[in-house]
Amino acid sequence: MAEREPNALPCAPDESRCATTEFMDLEVPEYAYMFGFLQADGHLSKGTGQKGRLTVELSARDVDILREFQRLTPYNSTIGGRTRTTNFAASHESSIWNLCALEARTKLNELGLPYGRKSRTIAPPHAPFSQPDYLRGVIDADGSVGFTAQGFPFVSLTTASVAIGAYLCFYAGRITGVERSLKRNARDGIFNILYTKEAAQQLAARLYYPDCLSLDRKRAAAESLHTWSRPADMRVAPDRRRWTPSEDRLLLALNNDAAAAKELGRTEKSCYVRLWRLRTGRTPLPADA
Repeated sequence: MAEREPNALPCAPDESRCATTEFMDLEVPEYAYMFGFLQADGHLSKGTGQKGRLTVELSARDVDILREFQRLTPYNSTIGGRTRTTNFAASHESSIWNLCALEARTKLNELGLPYGRKSRTIAPPHAPFSQPDYLRGVIDADGSVGFTAQGFPFVSLTTASVAIGAYLCFYAGRITGVERSLKRNARDGIFNILYTKEAAQQLAARLYYPDCLSLDRKRAAAESLHTWSRPADMRVAPDRRRWTPSEDRLLLALNNDAAAAKELGRTEKSCYVRLWRLRTGRTPLPADA
């Protein structure tokens, strides 16, 4: 899962589809983005026999991204719309992209887009993929970018998936040096992962590079984050402790986040996430482990 450069293997700009590459080759930035978006905001449903459908429903203001998905997909698909009453508006207009082709659905399912309910089970692909583009797709679908009420830049993700939450923490930690722990909120069991100030600026700049495929409104918000500067009298919080190989070895030997927390002087949450990363290969094992 080596990170790809923003311009790695782009779709040919003069083609109506990514005709020179395989559909859903996740090393292609556009497909990596599209797959992350579909995992977070798409729905695969099964019908009788081999029938089924991929559906993505968004606010009508975001219809352009659905048109891009349609352009990138070498199978017949349709974009429609509807108006309905929601909890937030008496009249809400949405756009809906439908894809029924069995071959396309099979490919997406094999890559890690489950049929039916999926919010807790989705995970980063096992196949090589363009990391910043994939995460941008996830954040465009289920995250937010902008400024807090206090005027601080922020990038956030709301997810029910441990794997997606842990992967964002890993990737963002590598880019920004800021460590985040995972904890489901008590009300609905969702992870709310938040980066603010310089960390948000750094993360947004890496994910939303020039001319990337994204929701226009979120790309504009990401580009605006660089306008913030830390006031001279605002204290900078100290960096969090980095994990060392010796700590990793002790954590693996104990294989217990509570016991490791006492030995290492860390929180149980930090030890839990680190142990999960080591056991799943998200973080390389120390040389002699």
